[in-house]
Amino acid sequence: MGGIPSQKCSSLLVFTDLDGTLLDHHTYSFKPALPALNALKEKNIPLIICSSKTRAEIENWRLELRTDHPFISENGGAVFIPKGYFSHKFYFEREKNDYLVFELGTPYVQLKQSLNQIRRSLALKIKGFGDMSPEEVAELCGFSPQEAELAKKREYDEPFLLDKESSLKKILETASYSNLQVTRGGRFFHLLGENDKGKAFRLLTDIYRENTEHIETIALGDSLNDLPMLRAADHPVLVQRPDGSYDPDVKLPYLNLAPGIGPTGWREAVFQLLNKLL
Repeated sequence: MGGIPSQKCSSLLVFTDLDGTLLDHHTYSFKPALPALNALKEKNIPLIICSSKTRAEIENWRLELRTDHPFISENGGAVFIPKGYFSHKFYFEREKNDYLVFELGTPYVQLKQSLNQIRRSLALKIKGFGDMSPEEVAELCGFSPQEAELAKKREYDEPFLLDKESSLKKILETASYSNLQVTRGGRFFHLLGENDKGKAFRLLTDIYRENTEHIETIALGDSLNDLPMLRAADHPVLVQRPDGSYDPDVKLPYLNLAPGIGPTGWREAVFQLLNKLL
């Protein structure tokens, strides 16, 4: 495990996926990543969560991680910026609770309706989060009942299970007729609108750039749904999946491969990049 130089850096941003990346795929622990997380705090480098998780879930993880920076929910469905976080004025779409919000995603009700239409038109066995009880979600994800309730508070993204992955091409084609798309995370496929993590990443980074002339970005992920974010970053990092492999669908010419699974690889990749950039 490496150390990092002592000077502070306010022009570096770290964007991270949660499941299977900063959080262990099975236990949801971020303990192996703690040394690197502490280093980011010491250097005042923002840790920006960019996940398929809901706003309610991410708010819980922000408390666990003790971070108060902006975040991106549901595969780029929305960007949430705490009120008063930036000193300069900027355009935003609306206020929601304690946040200034940009909504990039399609409303969840519409996504549920579209998934039902796809299921009927293709006569496929598709099961979305909206079809599952909190108990089913808890069992599938290894959540507590309370965590399952937070995961079901969806606003811009419908995760689903598919019995035959050979049907995915037909689903993609049918979804495209309604200007929707499908991506894949660590456990589920996701039906969403024209948003993705990359669009939300660029929007938020541009706001940071209004305050700081030179911004460099690190992004860490493990799955196909992270590819738009990784593509937009200056320093993209792909961490190993639970079996020690890298997602073969995530391909970039300048991709950094983390030397470890989940939060262990996350820690090592962050230290390597901080040593290089600082």
